[in-house]
Amino acid sequence: MKALTDLFSTDYGLMSVVGIAMMLIGITAFVVVVRRKMNEPPRDPRP
Repeated sequence: MKALTDLFSTDYGLMSVVGIAMMLIGITAFVVVVRRKMNEPPRDPRP
């Protein structure tokens, strides 16, 4: 219980939560972009 109290009540704990949230958002955005690119039909490389 002390760990959760430290996580949500101290400045370094809140920064950890913000950092973890930013990483999860970045990973999710990356996965969405890659999946969209994978589902695109291939383009003709000839000019």
